[in-house]
Amino acid sequence: MSARSEFDHELEHLHLDLIRLGGLIEEAIDRSITALEKHDKKLAQNVIDSDRQIDDLEHAIEARCLSLLLRQQPVAKDLRAISAALKMVTDMERIGDQAADIADISRRFRSGPYVKNLEHIPMMARIASSMVKDSVNSFIKSDVQAAQKIIRRDDEVDKLFETIQQELIFVLTHDPEAADQAVDFLMVAKYLERIGDHAVNLCGWVIFSVTGKRRDSKIV
Repeated sequence: MSARSEFDHELEHLHLDLIRLGGLIEEAIDRSITALEKHDKKLAQNVIDSDRQIDDLEHAIEARCLSLLLRQQPVAKDLRAISAALKMVTDMERIGDQAADIADISRRFRSGPYVKNLEHIPMMARIASSMVKDSVNSFIKSDVQAAQKIIRRDDEVDKLFETIQQELIFVLTHDPEAADQAVDFLMVAKYLERIGDHAVNLCGWVIFSVTGKRRDSKIV
């Protein structure tokens, strides 16, 4: 096998690992919100326990990237792609942590009706989760235009966060005893907002991997 063929083979494995990691964190987000909606403490604990699997895969991807850098000594676009993957897995691991944090919060809620309708939190989660999935796909396809579109979708996440804030202020104004639950809901929304921000970071590294530019400045 030629050096180029070996490199392409390893890069394909790297892409498959990134897709798998993206699938795990997407599932973690979805399950953490389901646990919240259904008061399912067992599912919430399962999300928390599964975070170790995300961490392990992150470390495996990092090791693969470092091996490629050391053994293949890539240049230009290949170097950017591996460097971007190294940065991306850090954001992806943090998204997994935030999904576990949401699951942890959901365990604190008592059974019974919530102080507010959950409509906007699941909406936020769906958008943020799809942003993560699509950002990984845009990296695999080296699709800068797709990455730029995903970045703009973060505005939807931010608007929903503002809506949830206003809803919680209304709840507190009319029911001060709901303060603890309102704070927990605000934290859930904040974690989802951060997941959206991490997806934006992922797209930034997609753009860098193709163009060599990061925040309008050329790096490699």
